[in-house]
Amino acid sequence: MKTITSFLITGLLVFAQSLAGGDPGGDVGFAHSSSPTVPKATAPAAQKNPAPTTPQPATNIRPGNVPQRSTTRVGQARTGQNQSQPNSRNSAVAAPRQDRHERHDRDWWRRHFRTIVFVLGGYYYLDDGYWYPALGYDPNYSYDSDGPIYAYGNLLPDQVIANVQTALQQDGYYSGPINGSLDSATRAAIANYQRDQGLVVTATIDEPTVESLGLV
Repeated sequence: MKTITSFLITGLLVFAQSLAGGDPGGDVGFAHSSSPTVPKATAPAAQKNPAPTTPQPATNIRPGNVPQRSTTRVGQARTGQNQSQPNSRNSAVAAPRQDRHERHDRDWWRRHFRTIVFVLGGYYYLDDGYWYPALGYDPNYSYDSDGPIYAYGNLLPDQVIANVQTALQQDGYYSGPINGSLDSATRAAIANYQRDQGLVVTATIDEPTVESLGLV
């Protein structure tokens, strides 16, 4: 009886020691509760190849970034530009300065100018908006004047002269025939008109005179 009792006591002591040590090992044991496990927050997995996004256009424009448009109109002079240099076509004194008084044969004129016309027995070439007599093209022909004639409206030299004569006649400056010839009477009428109108007196049919007569 004592032997059985000591065996039982020994077994209880061993069992108690196993419970006190918390040894989960062995084939015999009891489940024990522990503090609840809180799941750890995990970051979402990064995408390997994210889809490209289209940037949206900006809607805010700062005042300093807006380009300013020019307010200068076509034909309006800009402040600070050099306006003293005469234009080769528009200046009243440019046409006589461009006049060529050299005499050349017809081969020379044909090599240097593409537009040469025959009117009133003489030859005229076109250069930079003016008709000029082609002196020497016909060595036997003499011109009434070797001054330039402003070319406008695709008119021939004699047509321009006739229009100027008509306008001067209507204004009381010219009383001769409308013959398309830049003779001495026509040149005198032109000079008188230019003087009265405050134009540069050139006695030639330049652009300012044609404009003042209202022909263009």
